[in-house]
Amino acid sequence: MQNFRRLRVWQRAHALTLLIYKSTKSFPASERYGLSDQLRRAAISIEANIAEGCGQTSDGSMRRYVQIAIGSACEIESELLVARALDYLSTAAADDLTGQVVELRRMLITLLKAMSPRPTTP
Repeated sequence: MQNFRRLRVWQRAHALTLLIYKSTKSFPASERYGLSDQLRRAAISIEANIAEGCGQTSDGSMRRYVQIAIGSACEIESELLVARALDYLSTAAADDLTGQVVELRRMLITLLKAMSPRPTTP
């Protein structure tokens, strides 16, 4: 078990969650239980899955939680496209958040690859 708070990938996920929460404050009230809620849930899912994976005793379990986090990052990227198309976010804000999500997804993929079982040589 490792301290998830020390992982750079968790720190970046946490920072993204806070940005998503701040960015969705200005969404219309009609989106409180729609797009705003979905973005927030997906963002917090990333950091929560990293944390939960760190509490697991096997690498296989940790890999599964990282895979779920990657899926949530893809979900956010898609939802940001919708938010931008509906003018809930400016192009600059959507591009900034998307860039951060893409970078976080790269970090998660790198972590996943680092945890993948190595082939044994005969």
